[in-house]
Amino acid sequence: MTSDVTIYRNAHVFTGEARTAPVESLAVRGGLVLAAGSLEAVRLAAGEGSEEIDLGGALVTPGVTEGHVHMLMLGEALGKVQLRDAETVAEVQERLAAARAANPDAQRITGTSWRFDIFPEGERPTREMLDAVVPDIPVLLDANDLHSSWVNTAALDAMGITRETPDPVGGEIVRDEHGDATGFLLETAAMQYAWGYLEQVTTDADRDRFLDTACDAYLATGVTGATEMSFGEADLETYRRRLDRDGRLPFPVDANWLLTATGDLDADLAQVAEVARHRDELAARYGDRWLRITGVKFILDGVIDACTAAMRAPYANGAMPGPIWEREFALPVAVAADAVGLQLALHAIGDEASTIALDMVQECIRVNGPRADRRPRVEHLESVADDTIARMAALGVTASMQPVHCDPAVLDNWQAVLGDERARTGFPWHKFREAGVTLALGTDAPTAPHEAPDNLFIALTARSVLDRSRDPYEPQRVFAPADALEAMTLGTAYATKRDHEAGRIATGYRAHIVAWSANAFSDAPEALLGTGASFTLVDGETAFRAR
Repeated sequence: MTSDVTIYRNAHVFTGEARTAPVESLAVRGGLVLAAGSLEAVRLAAGEGSEEIDLGGALVTPGVTEGHVHMLMLGEALGKVQLRDAETVAEVQERLAAARAANPDAQRITGTSWRFDIFPEGERPTREMLDAVVPDIPVLLDANDLHSSWVNTAALDAMGITRETPDPVGGEIVRDEHGDATGFLLETAAMQYAWGYLEQVTTDADRDRFLDTACDAYLATGVTGATEMSFGEADLETYRRRLDRDGRLPFPVDANWLLTATGDLDADLAQVAEVARHRDELAARYGDRWLRITGVKFILDGVIDACTAAMRAPYANGAMPGPIWEREFALPVAVAADAVGLQLALHAIGDEASTIALDMVQECIRVNGPRADRRPRVEHLESVADDTIARMAALGVTASMQPVHCDPAVLDNWQAVLGDERARTGFPWHKFREAGVTLALGTDAPTAPHEAPDNLFIALTARSVLDRSRDPYEPQRVFAPADALEAMTLGTAYATKRDHEAGRIATGYRAHIVAWSANAFSDAPEALLGTGASFTLVDGETAFRAR
């Protein structure tokens, strides 16, 4: 007699909650977890004839739900010139020259993840630096934080940027003393011009390939769900093509539609109405098993590295930029989104931006009333005040944070531009834990590496993946393994409102499960580096297996 049940035994099974002791086995049937516990209890639940797989003591967890990602951009970025570990402008130039020589028929060169600290003090990116090695075709390079672009003269020409081109709301085309663009585009200028140009020259086949690449990369690193954070028309059509072709995605995706600050309240409110229409049409056509538009993303400020994050006190250079979304627009648009059931995902890196974020949440509660399923979330929270953390706990706001953003190897410029005690108090994970704020840990790929074990390593150690010689950044913040894994699985499932079906290994939950090649509980943290999943299950079926 045979059974349709598979038992996985001799494992260290973390079931999703830090306070729950690990168990030794689990059983899967029909795409769902049948049971988890002692081998004897699991065998009783499974009945006779079950297949049994011995995992040799491996760590097994719920599949990781990536808490913050830009999927198509990740798939695209994996094929770009990689610049995160470039230490100087000359090294960037060498890699671009090599890319040009390797592909003489290229129509453009794209790169990703250059860091601000490659420039000598007081210098900024210029088009001439890129023209020196690639003058004939457009070069467009995304910064490590994806909040600015560095381009050459050919790219400025291709984008149609002239002296008369206006700065968009919330962005800047950096110019020289003559009024000419220098090749450095900040915030919404990068999004509107650099990203807009690339979107025009990207084909549907390209986008389909980007999505495939991102999904495959994530499955290999134990991810069985993702939270999209810059969803738009092109993304929607790409996902719809995949759903029409396969009837499913490689794993569930929850999308937050990116709103653009226009400076016109009626136009901003119209965006919300359009997102709600897309959400309802998507759900009517495909259901919500694989793809949902769950909310809207507000980018309230920029980033600390470029001195564009909104802070309560000035940067070391005296700069004190305002937010991208002013309160007079942010609050009513948030209320409108909340009124139609759209979750708020609020990018806030500076301490003033996170204050605005909570003002938005509080205004939604005041106008629309309390609601248990609201689950607002604030993204990044790199420099955050203690009073904001207390407010988040009181209002039930999730802290969506990314350990890979504070790899010590990428913090030199971040600390220098702050220049005071704020340089030592960033990313305060421990304060959120102490306050009882729900934490959801992700990577924000491709602004940072997407691999879950590397992200976990930084959460456990506050040390660098990129440069092992670095001292840890404020190591009192670190997580215990169980707390970090809960924040990467159940915490992120809670944040996406899928905690009823994902984030736990428990009876009736979808069998999104990962067996790891390193054990965060028993191995030294260094053992995590460069590893991934031994196998990844989505609905009980093998979606990835290491060779």
